[in-house]
Amino acid sequence: MRDPYTVLGVSKTASEAEIKSAFRKLAKKHHPDANKDDAKAASRFAELNAAYEIVGDDEKRKAFDRGEIDAEGKPRFQGFAGQPGGGFHPGAGGFGQGFGQGGGGFESFSFGPDGFQRRAGGAGGSGFEDLLRGMFGGRAGAGPRGHAAEFEPEDFGSQATGQDLAASLTISLTDAAKGASTRVSLPTGKDVEVKIPAGIASGQQIRLKGQGYPGPLGRNGDAIITINIAPHPVFKADGDDLRIDLPITLYEAVLGGKVRVPTLDGAVELAIPAGTNAGRTFRLKGKGLKAKGGKSHGDLFATVRVMLPDSVDEELKREIEKLRDDRPYDPRKDLG
Repeated sequence: MRDPYTVLGVSKTASEAEIKSAFRKLAKKHHPDANKDDAKAASRFAELNAAYEIVGDDEKRKAFDRGEIDAEGKPRFQGFAGQPGGGFHPGAGGFGQGFGQGGGGFESFSFGPDGFQRRAGGAGGSGFEDLLRGMFGGRAGAGPRGHAAEFEPEDFGSQATGQDLAASLTISLTDAAKGASTRVSLPTGKDVEVKIPAGIASGQQIRLKGQGYPGPLGRNGDAIITINIAPHPVFKADGDDLRIDLPITLYEAVLGGKVRVPTLDGAVELAIPAGTNAGRTFRLKGKGLKAKGGKSHGDLFATVRVMLPDSVDEELKREIEKLRDDRPYDPRKDLG
């Protein structure tokens, strides 16, 4: 992915408020719901969310600036120090180096009472059996009629299975609510398909069987994908419910009327009663997120915000002054 600062169009010295403002502006511009005829809108929006997840989070931003994680939030793996070209590489699925070099000799590594050991084996293949004996308690050796002993993964318990790996995936609120299929890049360099179940919450994990690091006998561990839900430019998740600020005009607040309210399933009409005050909250039943268990949905709560026109001209001022003089009232009388 591109540098997250470049994606958001901010400098590396930008303040938290500047980063948040840039994200909100671009999120509204590139949101797929506002660009239904643009096939690339979803990928731009996903890139924008991923960038904000890095530089919009103080700890991740510091880690990125220090070079500890990359633009996708993945740790920058440095390997074992002091082992040129060798060492144990979980992503490569093996131990040692130089098999067959120098007339059949090789180097092997083992963990024992003396710690991490590096040693050279001679020709004839005995070195690999010694390595297995060091790893698995001396059970490796010659089998009947001189053949090498065969091992079953069960003989070695958890050592036969590779390590699990951790990765994160940022998705949109819409994908979290409705479910989706997407691809994620693992630290091994492999891209895999991930099915997002409807109703998943931020912080929940998806386990991909056999997509982790390979073990010494070839059995892979699992990939553990932690889900992050990107901030939405309009909705705010509150458990299974959604919340939204609903701007209405001054005359809609006084006279009432029907206004369109966006939901994850498309806009619906809401009747605003005459004399509605700013801050009043309306409940749209079943328009929230899918509840745990998948049998019901949360609600959407729309809180009214009364907005004045973009410009207040002299005529409007005169009308308001006349209203003030003819119909005075004190909305703060109960404050004491």
